Amino acid sequence: METTHIRNFCIIAHIDHGKTTLSDRLLARTGTIAARDMQEQLLDSMDLERERGITIKAHPVTMMYQAKNGETYELNLIDTPGHVDFTYEVSRSLSACEGAILIIDAAQGVEAQTVANFHLAMKKGLEIIPVINKIDLPHANIPQAKAQLEEIFAITGDSAILASAKEGIGIEEILEAVISRVPAPKPTGAPSLQALGFDSYFDTFKGVVTHVRVFNGELRAGMHVRLLHSDRTVEIKEVGSFNPKPYTRPALTVGETGFFTANIKSALDVKMGDTLTDSKNPSPVLPGFQEIHPMVFSGIYPINTADYEHLKTNLAKLQLNDSAFVFQAETSVALGFGFRCGFLGLLHLEIVQERLRREYDMDIIATYPSVIYHITLTDGTMKEIDNPAFLPEVTYIERIEEPMVKAFIICPNENIGDMMALISEKRGSILQTETLDARRVMLTSRTPLNEILIDFHDRIKSITRGYGSMDYEHDGYAVSDMVKLDMLVNSDPVDAFSCIVHRDKAESRGRALAAKLKEVIPHQQYAVAIQAAIGGKIVARETVSAFRKDVTAKCYGGDITRKRKLLEKQKEGKKRMKAFGTVNIPQEAFIEVLKA
Repeated sequence: METTHIRNFCIIAHIDHGKTTLSDRLLARTGTIAARDMQEQLLDSMDLERERGITIKAHPVTMMYQAKNGETYELNLIDTPGHVDFTYEVSRSLSACEGAILIIDAAQGVEAQTVANFHLAMKKGLEIIPVINKIDLPHANIPQAKAQLEEIFAITGDSAILASAKEGIGIEEILEAVISRVPAPKPTGAPSLQALGFDSYFDTFKGVVTHVRVFNGELRAGMHVRLLHSDRTVEIKEVGSFNPKPYTRPALTVGETGFFTANIKSALDVKMGDTLTDSKNPSPVLPGFQEIHPMVFSGIYPINTADYEHLKTNLAKLQLNDSAFVFQAETSVALGFGFRCGFLGLLHLEIVQERLRREYDMDIIATYPSVIYHITLTDGTMKEIDNPAFLPEVTYIERIEEPMVKAFIICPNENIGDMMALISEKRGSILQTETLDARRVMLTSRTPLNEILIDFHDRIKSITRGYGSMDYEHDGYAVSDMVKLDMLVNSDPVDAFSCIVHRDKAESRGRALAAKLKEVIPHQQYAVAIQAAIGGKIVARETVSAFRKDVTAKCYGGDITRKRKLLEKQKEGKKRMKAFGTVNIPQEAFIEVLKA
């Protein structure tokens, strides 16, 4: 198709503002999907996406639309995730587009992720089409949404399209706006083919299927192309587009979005953001996207050690589909052989674990999530540590730096005090506060990543009764008084329970872990001490009491010294047992503690 009749756009918004519902309506209106095949959340192909009502992967789809001017246009849409952990998917999708539909919920207004995604789109120089969605809701506040558009984004409120994706209101206007406002793609003027690979997935029969956007030249089956980053030459087997199922096409020309398959067997051979060009007459590299680095690390171990190889294969399959996920083998004294896995955030960790359990039927256990610390040693060398087991001795450490994040929290005015208290409890500092409208403010804070991992998002939701939202970006490292907290069971350290915490929080964390361990460790013939220690200093202790046989039962009457003698003898025996006794901590105990 001629480039003047092609439009590439994506849909961006905060989580749960109606992106996937709108893409369903666009598919139905353009006749891409027959009415009998239509279903809710059509582009969300994973069970998990449907259940949770969230988008995890970006989904490209090509639609043909006959506009009011009688011309037929090819619209390439990419539906993107809204959650902060999947911002990487959004930034990759934006690289393949010229325009973006920015959705704002008429009832909830602008939220943290809306702001973040808007800035991402502006950075890429995209044309923004604002859409105020869910206008059919009884508590929709359209004037307020328009005012926020003007105040926060400097977009005139009247340029926004009023729509309700659920009711099908405003769908025609959105399609016409895409044609009139989004610029048509232009060739880059390079000497030959220039195409950007922005995503990939693994197909059992075809190998790696790479999503691609052509910027210059054309891509057709039988061509020999060069992948510039990985420096490989491959032969294109087939090219095509999605509607939303893949279908083959003779070629992809300038501005078109689709997929290609080649003799690529491993996703590691296709780098996300790679440039494809003609192998004989190469073009320069297209600007790709930044390397993504995992932020949260957790150990994943099979509950049955015989499943180790099976787990390794399945993790590799998952990595094909999710380039942000990384893993490497590690061992633990308590849990045996497993893998150290890196994730973009806690939701990402949760999704990967859930997919392993469902799609691959794996029984797994995950260790407590941790982040990467920068350790400067006394000899001036710097090490990166994500596992407490590898932390050097205190005497060799000059300083420990922990990763920081800049968190943007939007909350109702009445919750500012509670929000500030939560941020200071998490060792954060408020950088600025700005008023968004009569009801809400945005707090910008600098907080350690380690502190916001587990319950921060849940606490924001409970403090603000669901009206608060949060987004964050990484903000370098800061020197901090971090210590390694060891858990000792009968004086032996158990590496699975070790963690790196701030000195001020070590005691409360140690107490909580010791109390939980006391519940799950079975009684022995002798008393077992559970201790939390920082170096040689014990900061918390619990004792699992011993089974006690009543040795004085056979003494009736007589002198008290007879009973005392028997009790002393028992005490000596228990002492001897304790000296060479070992406590076997059952697998269930590990699972219980790590869950808590």
